[in-house]
Amino acid sequence: MNAVVIAVLLMVGLSLARVNIVIALVLSALFGGVVGGLPLLETVNVFTQGLGGGAAIALNYAMLGAFAVTISRSGITDVLANKVITRISGKNATAGSTIWVKSILFGVILLAAIASQNIVPVHIAFIPILIPPLLHVMAQLKLDRRAVACILTFGLTSTYMLLPVGFGKIFLNTLLYTNLVDNGVSIQADQLPLVMAIPVFGMFLGLLVALFVTYRGKREYSLDKILESEPESHTIKTKHLWVAVIAIISALSTQLATDSVIIGSLTGLVVFVIGGVLKVEETQDVFTKGVYMMGLFGFIMISAAGFAEVMKATHAIDSLVLTTTDLVGDNKVLAAFLMLLTGLLVTMGIGSSFSTIPIIASIYVPLALGFGFSPMATAALVGAAAALGDAGSPASDSTLGPTSGLNADGQHDHIWDSVVPTFLHYNIPLIIFGVIAAMVL
Repeated sequence: MNAVVIAVLLMVGLSLARVNIVIALVLSALFGGVVGGLPLLETVNVFTQGLGGGAAIALNYAMLGAFAVTISRSGITDVLANKVITRISGKNATAGSTIWVKSILFGVILLAAIASQNIVPVHIAFIPILIPPLLHVMAQLKLDRRAVACILTFGLTSTYMLLPVGFGKIFLNTLLYTNLVDNGVSIQADQLPLVMAIPVFGMFLGLLVALFVTYRGKREYSLDKILESEPESHTIKTKHLWVAVIAIISALSTQLATDSVIIGSLTGLVVFVIGGVLKVEETQDVFTKGVYMMGLFGFIMISAAGFAEVMKATHAIDSLVLTTTDLVGDNKVLAAFLMLLTGLLVTMGIGSSFSTIPIIASIYVPLALGFGFSPMATAALVGAAAALGDAGSPASDSTLGPTSGLNADGQHDHIWDSVVPTFLHYNIPLIIFGVIAAMVL
């Protein structure tokens, strides 16, 4: 058995058994390294050296958590939540108005996720700010949060796969196009959105199934736990609302100018202090709560960086891909399927499509061209294989982000309520429609 296959399957199995994902990543990396031929001490050293790759992301999460906690204190997100709650619980509330509110809520969340990739490219930074105050609304509506997780992941992932703006420009033009051309594929950058449209359409069908079939039913959540995590009885001051608006604009502007979530969040916190929403002596408490809210996700990303480094050191990725060629023969459909399935195994542990494109492209391009796939089909295979890591990995921003907001009250499990739903509704369609794209392009 290949070391990557064993490590990923072990990580997934431990996660599904509700073992902490950080522990699962560490154990899987160590086991996979030893299976891959590395001595245990060398595996530990490689894993430790790789941890530094996730350190900046961990601090991003901590600072973002502190900023989200402070925004919550200002009361600005409660204004919207309270208005929606009043509408759905008032005397004039009807079944029709409730459906209308659900539709608007889903639409706003989806638009926010899409905009976070291009119009205001803050990635997942908006989730711990927007979602927690809306948990009470969702509980009143008896919405299944797994549906919301699917909406968020779809908006975060499909947008950069399809639109060459913001993060999409990085994914499509900087990474996918450059690595394809560097490995000998003759293709134009403006062809890539068309190439990726077929896999994205598969994800869209998965979203429709999640909303209208799988998670359309009602699900009960404890209002008491929501109130404990997000008190709604504090007085909302108009001055604090304006300070919050200025802080958010300042944070977003600074983040866009410096390309740093850390600096952006810090700028927002400074504005809150100057505006009187947050006292200087309260910054310790705010940062502690921010770490409590987001710290786990930072540690997951750090562990995923170590996991990826061990997998690279074993050279098992190359052998895994080459092994698939022995099973294919001249069957192009089987070749496309196995290439995507291999891409799923490679990216599940790393958890980032952006990080895996260089790895996937260097191996897949010669393989795909050797099987006789066209340049556009080759691009579809590489792009879809890389995206599989974001759509349903326990260590991906696109699943960790939704959990960071939906689990603010401790009622949303990362693996069973975010990872499993997104894996089923997006990874399976990505493989199916990735194969279709490879055959028709």
